[in-house]
Amino acid sequence: MKFFTEHVLGQPWAMPGFIRPPKTSRLPDIVSIAQVQSILDHTRVLSYRVLFFTLYSLGLRLGEGLALTVADIDAQRMRVQVRNAKGNRDRLVPLPETTLAVLRRFWAVHRHPKLMFPNRLAGLAGARRANSPLDRGGVQRTLAKVVAEIGLKKRSRLTACATAMPRTSLRPGLTCCRCNRFWATTASSPRRAIPT
Repeated sequence: MKFFTEHVLGQPWAMPGFIRPPKTSRLPDIVSIAQVQSILDHTRVLSYRVLFFTLYSLGLRLGEGLALTVADIDAQRMRVQVRNAKGNRDRLVPLPETTLAVLRRFWAVHRHPKLMFPNRLAGLAGARRANSPLDRGGVQRTLAKVVAEIGLKKRSRLTACATAMPRTSLRPGLTCCRCNRFWATTASSPRRAIPT
């Protein structure tokens, strides 16, 4: 209307008294430690399980977690650099020891030189040569299936509820048990640390 009034009719624009609806702000549903543990236990694919664990323990959004690179993990200072976060800003997130151990063992499985969560379309053997991270839609579909399978009735995403847990350390009850069982059965997997 402003463009039409000023440029077509050639008249000065007088702001009409429009009534704007109030902005709504909703709080996210909080996922409990037991519910997150159930999600991790029912996720069958190791890549997704480790990603969900990392998102929750670091309080990351889905896009931030998928974009993590090996260089972003600072094991000496125990922090993770999140690049191009919301508002195109970088930020530093504390890295719990448990999450570092899980990421190190997961990296030893795929050994991609750059990506922390490489695309697995070519299988485990091709993960090292992947050019892109895990598919965002595939992660979302997997989480939706797992949540439906366990009967969780939360409306918001797992990543929106990550602030329920302190980021500096994991609570004693939360573990990545299925990850540990996978590595226990894979005796030949090396335990090399993530390069820093």
